[in-house]
Amino acid sequence: MSDVKKVTASREENTEYLNQILPVKESFDIIKRDIMIGGRCSTFYSINGFANDESLLKIMDSFFGVTEDDMPGDANSFSRKCIPYVEVDILEDFDQVLKNLLSGVSCLFIDGYEVGIAIDCRTYPARSVEEPDKDKSLRGSRDGFVETIVFNTALMRRRIRDPHLVMKMMEIGDSSRTDVAICYMSDRVDHELLKNVSDRINSIRTDALRMNQQSLAEELYKRKWFNPFPKFKFTERPDTATACLLEGKIVLLVDNSPSAMILPTSIFDMIEEANDYYFPTLTNIYLKVARGLITLMTVFLTPVFLLFMQNLNWLPEAFSFVSVKDTVNIPLIFQLLILEIAIDGLRLAALNTPSMLSTPLSVIAGLVMGEFSVKSGWFNAEVMLYMAFVSVANYTQPNFELGYALKFMRLELLILTALFNWWGFAAGTLIIVLSICFNKTLSGRNYLNVKLN
Repeated sequence: MSDVKKVTASREENTEYLNQILPVKESFDIIKRDIMIGGRCSTFYSINGFANDESLLKIMDSFFGVTEDDMPGDANSFSRKCIPYVEVDILEDFDQVLKNLLSGVSCLFIDGYEVGIAIDCRTYPARSVEEPDKDKSLRGSRDGFVETIVFNTALMRRRIRDPHLVMKMMEIGDSSRTDVAICYMSDRVDHELLKNVSDRINSIRTDALRMNQQSLAEELYKRKWFNPFPKFKFTERPDTATACLLEGKIVLLVDNSPSAMILPTSIFDMIEEANDYYFPTLTNIYLKVARGLITLMTVFLTPVFLLFMQNLNWLPEAFSFVSVKDTVNIPLIFQLLILEIAIDGLRLAALNTPSMLSTPLSVIAGLVMGEFSVKSGWFNAEVMLYMAFVSVANYTQPNFELGYALKFMRLELLILTALFNWWGFAAGTLIIVLSICFNKTLSGRNYLNVKLN
């Protein structure tokens, strides 16, 4: 850090250097204001849209009341006696000045003081802390994380009034300088895992976290491209994040991202949701068991159906009604694969459809396309029924990334079953089990929470 330029006692030198670094004249949102404080030339720098105009107005009004006799000899005394504000810091080099200024902190340079004075009266544009659309709860709180990291830490601090709650702020990215908060309970966390996570974050060398949380996840754990299972649990609910903190887990918050990353995690954590905690024990157990069974059915229902259709003599008499009755114009495996892609196409179309049209268009797509695709002979009714169940059942578990991981496992199982019959089904099932058992997470444990070497 020896090459970092220090702030000098000359206001002119300081402002000249900043004017060379910052596009003050080209960027309308970088505000530079020259004022007189106690008979000394001073310069304010701030970012329009970040600075709280009312707070800045009161601070500057107090500066105009400072006389030459009132001016202290050093910046520390000036910040204590003449700045009627709480969040004030002294900056000695321009690297700190630029970091604070571009984060929205107002910086003041006074002739004769060889430091910059940072006044943190910023306010970020933010939406309300409304309940997230994806992770809703029938009972419990109705607030959710937003894109402002300070608001998110406050939502968790409000729930845990314990001095052991630590929220350590770090910075990643040479250009973006994205704020990342590591949150943990110092008396409950696994300190070996905490050190591992902190060291990994400190060792990240990147220009910017372009996609915020996802970029951080990829930098923390360089996973194989063919491994679809997520390494972290994500939540947009502060109550879920605080519950995990109290269990000794680590929560990572990234500025500009309205969700939290939780680790370590297991397959059992992935399929949990907030409703599991807001109901009595018996109801809680039932919901978990039902969700687990439905999750298994989303993976194995269509491959088992395909396996029995290829071996009709295996089908018990009592279940003969599940066999395909109509003429099969297109092989069942191709019907299933086409519908897998078609369902994702409908889902993507719904995401990009204006909200006022999404419901009627979804109904039209489901009824018209479903009915006429069967009547035209492209698909069989039984195949449409089972794929409709799978597409709806995918939403019973809250983790979006895990849903697609299970979808890829289902596709792999379908293709192997179609190619190699029951040998392929057995091999595909073994691959799924091994993928879960040997899916190593950041903590060094697998999805079953077993330590891997």
